[in-house]
Amino acid sequence: MTSPASAAPKLALIAGSGDLPIRVAQRCEAEGREVFIIRLKGFADAHLHRWLGHDFGMAEIGKILKAMRAEGCRAVCLAGYVNRPDFKTLKPDLKGASLLPGIIAAASKGDDALLRKILSVFEDEGFAVEGADDILGGEMLAAGPLGRVTPTEEQMHDLKKALYVAEKSGELDIGQGAVVCDGLVLAVEAQEGTDEMLRRVAGLPADLRGSPGFARGALGKAPKPIQDLRVDMPVIGPTTVELAAAAGLAGIGGYEGRLIVIDHEGLVEAADRLGLFVWGVER
Repeated sequence: MTSPASAAPKLALIAGSGDLPIRVAQRCEAEGREVFIIRLKGFADAHLHRWLGHDFGMAEIGKILKAMRAEGCRAVCLAGYVNRPDFKTLKPDLKGASLLPGIIAAASKGDDALLRKILSVFEDEGFAVEGADDILGGEMLAAGPLGRVTPTEEQMHDLKKALYVAEKSGELDIGQGAVVCDGLVLAVEAQEGTDEMLRRVAGLPADLRGSPGFARGALGKAPKPIQDLRVDMPVIGPTTVELAAAAGLAGIGGYEGRLIVIDHEGLVEAADRLGLFVWGVER
């Protein structure tokens, strides 16, 4: 009998940096789904070479579409982090050059408009767009604790405020995360991403944040209310926990079903070892 996954259309995975593309490829492999990796030059992890794929420049849209068709792909998933490029330095192919003015115009309106424009390129070419969260399924954050540690009342207040700030900044198309300690907003994620934001918090004066042995504050991650969740669902993993601990935070969290958990087992091990809570807030 053919499983639902093996009956799914062959997937073109456009891979940026980070662990998320690897997890998507692993899930496809585990479920018997064919996948072709479009490794974006300068971003995609070297581990992605174990799957069938090819390296492409960001603006080589014609070559990417041609390869997707040649491989028999009928669906596409965009996963991983990609820095916004300097459009003047891009080397587009003919198709990319024809689309570039519209992409630049969308980029001037913010990240969400840019992502929607990129999605429309593939949809207009007849490809179904799938979100990484749909493919990963059960790897979304559930309500309640993930691991042995639970937040105190004060820590929960910090987490909920961090999530509120993250959502408000998301409404302005700024970022997906925020750090709050004792009710004070210490950082809001912008273009640097979560990891660099946490490193920034670790460099703040000790009286503003927690420290090893006296952890305080929380990281909250939430999707931008305006964004297309098929492309930019927020992610946490073991590295997030490690960096949060180094920044003196007591824990991290997000809304249930609105945060992808990368390497569930590794994340729980890191959280329990370092004494951090990981919490899914009910909506």
